[in-house]
Amino acid sequence: MKYSRKIILSVLLVLFTTPFAFCQSEMLKGIVNNLAYYKQRKELKFLTNAKKSIDSLIKVFPDTSNLQHQVFRAVINSAILYVDSTNQTGQPADFFKQTVYQVDVLNTRRRIFRYQPEMDFARECLANVYIRKGFAYMRVSDYTNAGDMFLKAHRYVPAFKPLNAYIAYTNNKLGNVTAAEKYYNSVVKSDSTRADYIEAASTVFKAVGDTAKALEMIKRGRKLNPDDKSLLLDEAQIYNNSKDYQSLAPLLPALLDYNINNPDIVFVVANCYDHLKQYDKAENLYLRVIDLNSAAYDPIFNLGLLYLKKSVLTRGDESDKNLGYAQQWIEKANEISPNDVNCLQVLKMVYAKTGNADQTEKIDNKLKQLTNQ
Repeated sequence: MKYSRKIILSVLLVLFTTPFAFCQSEMLKGIVNNLAYYKQRKELKFLTNAKKSIDSLIKVFPDTSNLQHQVFRAVINSAILYVDSTNQTGQPADFFKQTVYQVDVLNTRRRIFRYQPEMDFARECLANVYIRKGFAYMRVSDYTNAGDMFLKAHRYVPAFKPLNAYIAYTNNKLGNVTAAEKYYNSVVKSDSTRADYIEAASTVFKAVGDTAKALEMIKRGRKLNPDDKSLLLDEAQIYNNSKDYQSLAPLLPALLDYNINNPDIVFVVANCYDHLKQYDKAENLYLRVIDLNSAAYDPIFNLGLLYLKKSVLTRGDESDKNLGYAQQWIEKANEISPNDVNCLQVLKMVYAKTGNADQTEKIDNKLKQLTNQ
């Protein structure tokens, strides 16, 4: 019951959806028009023209106290960084660093609240650049730098819940499961319906030994995503590992529907029915597993045990028939794993029940050799 699923990383915003509060003075008219043209046509040349205009304006009027001019430049520069990922506009190598510094300084200005939509936009653009850089590090498995990029993005857009998942994911990859748990906790407390976040969070909680929390996460995820197969498997795996067959039972029909040709999962279902004493269902499913994988030891051994139990529960010819089936399957299990002590002990019991003294003695001698008795 193993599975894997990559966390799907997404971008943050659609460019220029924020209503800006800039006044379109004659001095700023060309800049505003270029931004409007870019929004309509998505051509980089309009952002480049807007940048040239604002840079020229600030050069002519270098008053750094002119907050509107500085905010305009922050909006344009951050937009270019977000849109022009391959630097077609030929910006200098430190352009990103300069823009980050500029935005950070503007955020400390006393009257910056007047330009909240514009500054939100600039911060979101920079966050997207950090996320993009984080993805690039992820592609080469550099989770240390990827996590650093996501943390820097988080500073600009702390309300963007997927970032918590990205940070948690990189921490988990680095073995920092406690930090991963913290950030996944933040993700699953939100109203996100992303099954991959829920699943990854449950994996982290299991890694730190909090199976109850992992199960809580999975149940929440399945409530939001009732048809998600991976979450179903995850919940079933927890119940199966803890031998909680009563809790596993309601999941069995769906497990079979999705995995009727998967011998490992069909075996889990058969084993559960076996422990619930629904022997007919278990028998059919063990046979199904053996049909799918005739070399697997566990279903063959379990089927032999099942017939041995049925031989005790039945009488007369039916009991003898079940005992014969038990011998057949336990012998086959012994052929697959001839030195398995449990199998030999059961086989000895079967031979004793059938009155086969020679085979009973032979198995007994082998057990003594294996156990040094």
